[in-house]
Amino acid sequence: MGEIVKGLALSAIASSVVMAGGYKIPEQSLNSMALAAAYVAHTTGADTAYFNPANMSFMNAEKRYVEGGITLAHLPSNVYTLMDPYSGESEVEDLLIPFFHYVSKPIGDFRWGVSMTAPGGLTKGWETPFQKLTAEEFTLRIVELNPSLSYKIADNFSIGGGIRLIYSEGIVKSNGAEFSAIVGNPMANIARDMEGDTIEFGYNLALAYKPTNDINMAVTYRSNIDLDQEGTALLSAGGNTVYNGDASVSVPLPAALNIAISKTWNDKFTLEFNYERTYWSAYETLDFEYGGANIGPLTPVFDTPIARDWQDTNTFRLGATIELDKITMMMGFAIDETPVPVETLGFELPDSDAKIFSMGFRYQQTEELSWGAAFLYDSKEPLTIAPGVNDGIPQGGFSEGGAYLTTVGIAYEF
Repeated sequence: MGEIVKGLALSAIASSVVMAGGYKIPEQSLNSMALAAAYVAHTTGADTAYFNPANMSFMNAEKRYVEGGITLAHLPSNVYTLMDPYSGESEVEDLLIPFFHYVSKPIGDFRWGVSMTAPGGLTKGWETPFQKLTAEEFTLRIVELNPSLSYKIADNFSIGGGIRLIYSEGIVKSNGAEFSAIVGNPMANIARDMEGDTIEFGYNLALAYKPTNDINMAVTYRSNIDLDQEGTALLSAGGNTVYNGDASVSVPLPAALNIAISKTWNDKFTLEFNYERTYWSAYETLDFEYGGANIGPLTPVFDTPIARDWQDTNTFRLGATIELDKITMMMGFAIDETPVPVETLGFELPDSDAKIFSMGFRYQQTEELSWGAAFLYDSKEPLTIAPGVNDGIPQGGFSEGGAYLTTVGIAYEF
């Protein structure tokens, strides 16, 4: 039991900030949501500034583009099944995720744009005793401001890039009092209340090539960003405070490479395929610091560096766009790998491989104004943990979970 408690505590603390990378949201516009983020080569609106700034060079030179909207992310409960008192069900969560994009008129061969997005985040909470020991609440909020620039090298070739300014804040709370009372083990009566934030910088690069007028090819890259979170922590054991002061940790928000190609038939029907490689292997170990303080006998629980050993992942996306008179219909499908090994999985993010299904529409109200809606379903595969595989979770299975995302957006060209 002591090893389980120790493993659970380490897993929970270690994951409280890395949710910025582990739970990312690539769909940051109406079109991208409807296409399951298969939206890198054939970008057509203001969101081009975010998904492929190189394509800004090929947009109508007589127009400026602006788009805004909001996504409601509904996260059903995750169910963990073993036996009492270990089984439990997480709380249902609902998150609002806004976005904004703008593309200017060109200045010679240059063109600039800017995006404001929330490209990642998590709210996960459990009220059942075993899960509260490590994951009573895990919340992470991320906001990214991404100004970008494109340069047209030739009529069919352009490059682009931008600066990523990221603000993130996180909260982690856990309480083992109930579980300690149930199992009669005072070692489980530990609690934490931590929060921190940071501002960090990164970059993104892009290129776009049009070998013919109906084929687009694109490559984009977003840099790794180390999130050096700084804040405070309150740690306690047996109802007694053992530390109340500064806390810090550094975790990577990993780099991502996208390679995409699209083909359009008769200016009406477009298919796009997108391959995404996310370099999660940058997340090898994690170590919290407590202002240089010695927290005594709880050092093995709260202050021991641990291996995370996340894995690079592949995501395969396919999107289809059908343009009618005033309505554009879109649909998408993706296969998404999880970076989290079973050995380091915890209740704060019971992640597994997923299949993603999406659809949506855009209605052209006037020559300048359009609006629409999109829906995406992220279906997680059930996951079973064999005995002795995970130090923090003895064994059992996770089911349900996933996500339902609904987006509404409006765009204007002037």
